[in-house]
Amino acid sequence: MSKKIAVLPGDGIGVEIIAEAVKVLEHLKSEGLDVELSEAPVGGAGYDAAGKPLPDETLALVKQADAILLGAVGGPQYENLPRELRPERGLLGLRSELGLFANLRPAILYPQLAEASSLKADVVSGLDIMIVRELTGGIYFGEPRGIRTNANGEREGFNTLVYSEPEIDRIARVAFDIAMKRGKQLCSVDKANVLEVSELWREVVKNVGAEYGEVELSHMYVDNAAMQLVKWPKQFDVMVTKNMFGDILSDAAAMLTGSIGMLPSASLDANSKGMYEPIHGSAPDIAGKGVANPLATILSVAMMLRYSLDETVLADRIDAAVGRVLDKGLRTPDIMTAGGRQIGTVEMGEAVLAEL
Repeated sequence: MSKKIAVLPGDGIGVEIIAEAVKVLEHLKSEGLDVELSEAPVGGAGYDAAGKPLPDETLALVKQADAILLGAVGGPQYENLPRELRPERGLLGLRSELGLFANLRPAILYPQLAEASSLKADVVSGLDIMIVRELTGGIYFGEPRGIRTNANGEREGFNTLVYSEPEIDRIARVAFDIAMKRGKQLCSVDKANVLEVSELWREVVKNVGAEYGEVELSHMYVDNAAMQLVKWPKQFDVMVTKNMFGDILSDAAAMLTGSIGMLPSASLDANSKGMYEPIHGSAPDIAGKGVANPLATILSVAMMLRYSLDETVLADRIDAAVGRVLDKGLRTPDIMTAGGRQIGTVEMGEAVLAEL
């Protein structure tokens, strides 16, 4: 039976990079991959089309899909909209409606791009970290939230950071399972010296860890983890943390690799249905210029094949094709290194297709 893939280009460079990723999927279809692709608007494009960032038709499509390929959302033209109509609410709505609680954010330094990292080559050479971020709880979703006037007549903003034991348990199990398939090392990142939520987080992670005797479990405060990512990133194999901490740390880890334009991500539900997207944003400053790096989106297709479609061989082929393109010195502006040849979005996509 054909697997259904919902394609959501979104805004800004999302349209350009998704186009190249779709070409990869269409090529694999011509070789026998049994998938059906359907496109729908989301984010700012959703607001333009239907007056809200997650249109009803888009939500119906993604609920029926086996996997979702997302570009990026957001743009300056939407910044003055009411908060509930801004493009980012569409992204949060997708995560919440689909129960995509486990965000996998790899930070891998391709050896060909060691010069592009802002850190010394000996510090980042061989870097391969998987950050597992809880995605549907925490301060981004906690209630109550809002802006109010206090007893002194002063305006104040407030948000609620809350995690239940089952929420922590399930993300911990995802992280431990991944650690078992890698180096059997897991670092849980929290702020247990200050936050009661983190006290519970640490307790639950320890309890789950008792079931994974082969995995070496460590704990680290988030501020120290940020410092250690810059000081000695190769000490980490798998990291697990709550929503906001993971948001910040994964972006920091991304820059160790030279460019956020190289890194894919997966957001999974309890049954491995997932939404796959590059970790970068919509980059409106370069949208339409043909210079955006499509490799993170193409590598997101590889993650989709690996985690949701059970097509590991095809995933490995895409990963290898990207490596060969980099071996040839082909570079978009964000990953330009000495001796490289600068090309654009379409040319990079065509180079990957040629290698496939």
